[in-house]
Formats: sequence, C-alpha cells, structure tokens
Amino acid sequence: MREKQIESKLKKAVESKGGLCLKFVSPAFSGVPDRIILLPDGKMAFAELKAPGQQLRPLQEHRKRMLERLGFLVYVIDCAEQIGGILSEIQST
Repeated sequence: MREKQIESKLKKAVESKGGLCLKFVSPAFSGVPDRIILLPDGKMAFAELKAPGQQLRPLQEHRKRMLERLGFLVYVIDCAEQIGGILSEIQST
C-alpha cells in the first residue's frame, strides 16, 4: 500500500469519529509530521505517514522527539491496520 493510500484511510477514519485530520505544512520549519489529528474532547496528536517499511529521515526523527518532549503524541504510520489502535489510544489519553 502506498503512503497516499494510508493517509487517505487515516483521514477518513478520523472524520468518521467526528474529528479533523489536517495537513501540516510549515514552510519555515522542515521535518514536521504530515498530519495533525484533532478528535472530539480536545484530543490531539501528530502523524507522520510512510510507505510500508520506510523509516523516518534524521530531521523527521529529530522533530518527532522534539514534539514528544513538549508532551505531544507523535505516531509513525506505515500500515493502514495501525490506524484503529492509534485513534483509540489518542481518544483514551
């Protein structure tokens, strides 16, 4: 499955829960995750989408750790089957 297909499935799954899955673009700050997941009740996380088996680039890994140090949830999704569990985890925090 391609990255775009996984991203599309994530967006649909988030929307089915009443949330938003916004494309995150920060021109002056490279390496940020692809999507911001916003769920009801103020639940929020970041998601980096990858094709199956792909790894984060070093700058992406750095940004992931930086956001996590600030207390944010950051997920790397490379398989559509991960989506349900990730959304449940976000909702339970």
